Amino acid sequence: MTQTTNSPEGAPAAAVAPAEVKGKSQGQLIFSRFLENRISVVSIFLLLALIIFAFTSVGFGPIPGWWKHNYRDLNDLVNGGAATLSVVPKWLGGSGIQFGDHPFGQSRIGVDYFAMTMRGIQNSVVVMLVIGGVGTVVGTVVGAIAGYYRGWVDAVLMRITDIFIVIPAIVIGAVVGSTANNAGSSLGVWILAILLGLVSWMGIARLVRAEFLSLREREFVEAARVAGASDARIIFRHILPNAVGVVIVSATLLAASAILLETGLSYLGFGIKSPDVSLGLLISDNQSAFATRPWLYWWPGAFIVVLALLVNFIGDGLRDAFDPRQKRFKLSRKNRAAESK
Repeated sequence: MTQTTNSPEGAPAAAVAPAEVKGKSQGQLIFSRFLENRISVVSIFLLLALIIFAFTSVGFGPIPGWWKHNYRDLNDLVNGGAATLSVVPKWLGGSGIQFGDHPFGQSRIGVDYFAMTMRGIQNSVVVMLVIGGVGTVVGTVVGAIAGYYRGWVDAVLMRITDIFIVIPAIVIGAVVGSTANNAGSSLGVWILAILLGLVSWMGIARLVRAEFLSLREREFVEAARVAGASDARIIFRHILPNAVGVVIVSATLLAASAILLETGLSYLGFGIKSPDVSLGLLISDNQSAFATRPWLYWWPGAFIVVLALLVNFIGDGLRDAFDPRQKRFKLSRKNRAAESK
């Protein structure tokens, strides 16, 4: 529809068409809100860079890496196994940027610690992705079925969920770790991650169930039923896409907790074991050398903190993107705190 305007002399002017306003889809709105969180965006790039660096440096499986040492090969001790990495500029009295043959130092028996740390990061990433993926799939299916059908189906599935919740993770990890390590070092980390993922779905199941209990009463679900859609189609094609925000955010937080879970189990001797390498295992094996050879302790500890923080920052940005009320609540709380001052 067009509108006409009059010139100052009263003569009719040319018709002016209203400006076309192009709307944004829900996905574009979520993506734009996520980009507003600079910490989360930077965290994604840093996490991807760290993963690429770890997997290309020492190789993965049959694919060789560009680093000259392996996490299993023994080498002659250089400078007592101390780290050869130096990033102190010469104008500050240092030796400039130098990596040397063993930038992270060497273990007590001469193994290159950079290669061992990179291998530990690889295993942490594998465990993070597998536990997050398996736990998300199982939790989403269980929560969706329980929330959609309700009644006795909901009661049975939630009681099973309660049983898994009360079982300590350390007890499960002890059994799972023994089973995984009996399968050999090449498959142990994968079996460990899959089995831990099968017992890490309870939180996501509860959240998805709550979303389905709310969404199943909406008009679009009733319209799908009237149109003759099957229960499976309604669950996975109509309701689940509207609950994807909760699923993605929960999966991110589960992946972050998976890093700490694997680290704790390996530290206690229930997770990944020698001859394979884990960040938690490196800390456990070298905790006695904390005072004399601190690089054996600080490097894996630093990367554990970095991995967990990066994933949590990404999850925080996703939560704000999928639920803008979170951001508005934070802003209003900051405004009230500023006014009180």
